[in-house]
Amino acid sequence: MSARRLLYLTAHHLSAYLWRQGRLEHEGDFEASPESLARFSDYLAGHRHSIYRLLVNTAEEELVVEVIPHVQGSDRKGLLERKRAQHFPGHVLTTAVSLGTERGARRNERVLLGALTNAAHIDPWLECLRAADAALAGIHSVAQMAGILLRRLGRKPAQAMLLTWQDHTLRESFVVDGQAVFSRQTPLADTSVAGLASRFAAEAARLQQYLAGQRMVQKHAPLPAIVLAHPRALPAIRDACKSHGNLAFEFIDCHEAARRLKLQDMPSSSNVELIYLHLLATAPPRAQFAPEAQRRDYFIARNRKGLLALGGVALIGGLLFTARNLIELRQLEEETSELTAREGELSWRYREITATFPQLDIDNATLRRLTDRHNELLRRQRLPDRAFILVSHALDDAPNIQLDAIDWSLGAPATASMPPGAPRAGDDGRETIVVRGTVRHGPASTARQTLATFEHFVDLLRVDRNNDVSVRKQPLDIEPGRALRSGELDESKQTRDFVVAVTRKAAP
Repeated sequence: MSARRLLYLTAHHLSAYLWRQGRLEHEGDFEASPESLARFSDYLAGHRHSIYRLLVNTAEEELVVEVIPHVQGSDRKGLLERKRAQHFPGHVLTTAVSLGTERGARRNERVLLGALTNAAHIDPWLECLRAADAALAGIHSVAQMAGILLRRLGRKPAQAMLLTWQDHTLRESFVVDGQAVFSRQTPLADTSVAGLASRFAAEAARLQQYLAGQRMVQKHAPLPAIVLAHPRALPAIRDACKSHGNLAFEFIDCHEAARRLKLQDMPSSSNVELIYLHLLATAPPRAQFAPEAQRRDYFIARNRKGLLALGGVALIGGLLFTARNLIELRQLEEETSELTAREGELSWRYREITATFPQLDIDNATLRRLTDRHNELLRRQRLPDRAFILVSHALDDAPNIQLDAIDWSLGAPATASMPPGAPRAGDDGRETIVVRGTVRHGPASTARQTLATFEHFVDLLRVDRNNDVSVRKQPLDIEPGRALRSGELDESKQTRDFVVAVTRKAAP
């Protein structure tokens, strides 16, 4: 992770600090001289992979509130560039902060434009940063930190003055809705406690009059004046700063403020630059003054950091995936070892069992062929149960038919030259039923009755369309297609023999 370093610049010198684990570590002071600039370049070269933020405390700072139409995207960016060029011509250290949208039909936007107008004492330090390819995250002013300080301390008045002392100067900031819209720096000739207290009171009254004259505050509206000072100086400041008229003083102990902000470095005097630097490290303002070209190395460092983080995530993911695969491989190896041991045990038991089998005089291949043939014969085996059921249903509906014999066979039907029960040439998937029986009637029955009973029986056998019924012998000796006449047959016989063959597809 890149180290974070903070640079605090005044009109005369620059101080460098390392931010580490919530604490500021002072690393050096550099004066505005060629020798100090060379030492500063060496300092930057020794910390090439750090990210820097520059906090500027200067009197040459301008803040202007502008109202622009409600536009977005590139139109808004171009409009802000033109507004900054109008108000701060020739200056590159500029910024813009949105103050919100005005109520109304047009929804105009209020924007705070700011610029560091004296870049002469800032440029040498920026040139050192540029030459060292240092990653500059941003340039900020002390005025920007005023609103952040009040918010972090829980003070959120609609309008307030904040007065602080640092670098032998008095900083006066006018904060509206958490954003400083006016700030100025006043030098102090007398830095004693009494001189500091009297100057706080005088400058607060003077700033109130200026703001009222500029119509930035209402003339009779109450205006809090918040003073941040060292606890040893607070009694004298309280005696000198008495609330009067619309000006109401509030006092904040800088040590108490440091504790509320969870700072580990307590200010040693009324100077509050350490508090501002802590806030810059923990809650930097979104707006800053550095141009994009000055921040190029910071963008590169940030992208590098993002790529390294992405690579780290990918590496961790790969390691986790590899670890999971190794665990699964270990489990598979254990299962393989277990299955191999079980296979060896089963093989040993199989050899033991097969050793008790009787020895056969044929080899395994022949035995396998015989068992396969046996299984095939079992699959092709047919039973005459369905054929017999067919005949029994026909006999139920023809009670005068008496059954003498049934011949059942698979394959082609038996011919006249083949005796009953003779083996067939092959099984073609059909079964043949040869029914032998007689037609029995009473002594008064006629030949026509006998023939009608037989034909009814044959029709019953033909109910199934898959049956092929052929009459081999009729109960009456007549020629096919010849009409039956009375007196031609001997009707004294009471039984008539017949033979019927039924060929059907064998059921599996």
